[in-house]
Formats: sequence, C-alpha cells, structure tokens
Amino acid sequence: MNKIKNKPKRFPHQSQPTPGHEYKMQPKPEIIRKNYKGSEKLKNKVALITGGDSGIGRAVAVHFAREGADIAIIYLMEDKDAADTKRMVEEEGRKCLLIAGDIRDKKFCKNAVDRVYSEFLALNILINNAAEQHSHKSLRELDLDLMEKTFRTNIFGIFYITKAALEYMREGDVILNTSSVTSYRGSEHLIDYSSTKGAITTFTRSLASNLAKEKIRVNAIAPGPIWTPLIPSSFEDVTDFGSDTMLGRAGQPSEVAPAFVFLASEDASYITSQTIHINGGGFPNS
Repeated sequence: MNKIKNKPKRFPHQSQPTPGHEYKMQPKPEIIRKNYKGSEKLKNKVALITGGDSGIGRAVAVHFAREGADIAIIYLMEDKDAADTKRMVEEEGRKCLLIAGDIRDKKFCKNAVDRVYSEFLALNILINNAAEQHSHKSLRELDLDLMEKTFRTNIFGIFYITKAALEYMREGDVILNTSSVTSYRGSEHLIDYSSTKGAITTFTRSLASNLAKEKIRVNAIAPGPIWTPLIPSSFEDVTDFGSDTMLGRAGQPSEVAPAFVFLASEDASYITSQTIHINGGGFPNS
C-alpha cells in the first residue's frame, strides 16, 4: 500500500518544438515557493540573465528580484514567456529589461550588454544560463549541424557575453554559469549537450582562477532533472522524467534558484571556482 501511495507522479504526455514554451507546459513549473522570504541579499544589484524567460532562468530572475535586484533578461524568441517573467519581476517591485536575440551572434552579445549598462548604469551579476539540447540515439545519428548549433549556443555564447560583461564588472561582482549533472556523469542520448556542459564546468574553474586577482567570483550550478521547457521540447516521452533519482522525482526551478541567490550574495564571499549540485541524488558520486 505504501509503495503505491508514495509512487512519484507521472508527467502527462506532451511535446513541443524547440526551444519550448513554459506557458504550454503541463503542469506548470514551480518558479518560487509562496513562503520564500527575501532578505535584501542582492539589494540594488543589477543582474543579467541569459535564457531568463522561463525555467531556471525565470526562477533566478524572480528570486533575485525578491532579494532586491533589478533584472535584465536575454531570450531568443519566446515573447510571451519573457513578458510573463517581466511581470513577475515587476510584481516584486523591481525593474526588468527584456532583450530578444541570439547569443550565437557576437555583435548582438556586445550590444545587449552595452544596453544593460546604459539602462541601469551597473552590471553586478552575470548568469550564463541559456542553452539548447537535442536528443539522439547514438553518435552515428547525431546531426553535426545541430551539434555545432548546440556548441555555439551553450559555450560560444557564454564566451561572447562574458567577455562583453567584463568591461563593466568590478571587484565584488559575480559570474554564475549553469552547468549540468551530465557534465559529470555523461549522457548517452545527449553526447554533444553534455560535452558543452563539461566545457562550461572547465570554463568556470579557469575563469575563476583568471579573475581571482580582480576579486570577481565565478561559480556554477549543475542541475539534474529539472522540469523546464527544455524537457518537453527535447524528449518524446517525459512521463517518468526524474523518477530515477534518489528522491524519485524531478526537481522544480524553485529548488534551484536559491542556490544562485546564495552564490551571488555576500554569503558566498569566500567561494569561487566551485559547482553546487542540485539533482535529487541523481549523481551521488563525487
């Protein structure tokens, strides 16, 4: 009886074209817990979040706003999701700037960062979160054009945005990168995606070392199976998504964003070059 009662809820069958839209998901992801109380950990900071229109990026935006930060969001083309995120941030009493464009474009990245600084006269926190993934059965079936697109989005774009942002970042500012559990355990169906996430993990460690003398901290978050638009737009069957973790379920964006708050705040002032793993026990080995 207990085994049946405690069996994880299955997600209803659904699929979306890439890059996916949060407003079409069933059930909707939880973005912030109702009982999450802000305490001005990021008061008057300015944060730029790539892929901030939905999922983890949206959750980070709303949590940061509740902690007192103004937000700029870069997104590809998900206008409705971006508008919903803007509304959520403004409901927290903070400003939100939306910038639509493709981070695979170096010129766009530079112009976007310049626009953020012109709007807020500061850039204190950079969240490199935008990513794409495409499932495949084997390397033999991997579409090399899609592989190149994945690398340009997931790792090239981070270089473009970060290089531009460093023109404005100063001592005490923070760069946070979204890595993945697949960086550590691999993924048989996401060979190219997991490779980009491995590159992000190494990028985090190398950049942290490079910027330590400037007292700019660089860390990463490595999520496991989190219920975001990336999932129904990447996989044909999501009904048992996350059920193979120790906790037996997928995580929610609301369970990831508080770690970003921690690493972005003074609470993590002696932490750099590190990765926090949020995966429900999906990767238990160190």
